[in-house]
Amino acid sequence: MGSTGTVLRELRGAQKSAKGVSLYSRYVNRPAGRVLAAGAYRAGLTPNQVTLISAVFTYGAVSSVALVEPSWTLAVLVYAALAVGFAFDSADGQLARLTGRGGPDGEWLDHVVDCGKLLLVHTAVLISFYRFGELPSDAWLLLPLGFQLAAVVTFCAGLLREHLGKAAASAQGPSWVATRAAPVSRVRAVALLPADYGVFCLVFLLLGAPGAFRAGYAVLAVVHTLFLAAFLAKWFRELKALRAG
Repeated sequence: MGSTGTVLRELRGAQKSAKGVSLYSRYVNRPAGRVLAAGAYRAGLTPNQVTLISAVFTYGAVSSVALVEPSWTLAVLVYAALAVGFAFDSADGQLARLTGRGGPDGEWLDHVVDCGKLLLVHTAVLISFYRFGELPSDAWLLLPLGFQLAAVVTFCAGLLREHLGKAAASAQGPSWVATRAAPVSRVRAVALLPADYGVFCLVFLLLGAPGAFRAGYAVLAVVHTLFLAAFLAKWFRELKALRAG
């Protein structure tokens, strides 16, 4: 094994494209994941083991939201665990590219953990609202369900867009793909910030103030719903264009 510095340099050269990635993921989560991937490499961990470590941090935080009465201490611990879990979620793919040990099983496990995360985090908020929240109205219990719907549909539709797009592009040939390659846009990276999971995690820092948490969570729910509508329209047009091409 090389030194940590050597591993970090190799990891920098094994990054995924920055296209369609928000500033948080590009400048915070991926660099943090790179450090964790280097540590995992030095420890001899596999990418799948790193994925499971991510799940432990994330699901532990989510369980705490559902089971523990909100407080400022809980807010800090939950946010920290979610942020670390998200960084490990980046580290598993980076480690796989570094070691060449990635495969369909690892990608499948990563997606399963991500899908479970999106389902459970909003379910935990619903349980917390019901158990601990002095809600202005029972209608607030519908908010986590709506947010969960937007998050899961965005995740699943995005995966399908990627899979179907790759299949159609392969059929068209490499020259067709090259003519449609778009440059990385910093404006887009800024615009995507509200839809980034890492930014979403920040709202849990407000758990110590239930009213502020509800307000922040509601704002993000609306934003994610608007992003979902925009993404669905965009992806549908792109897939339709692939068929026409």
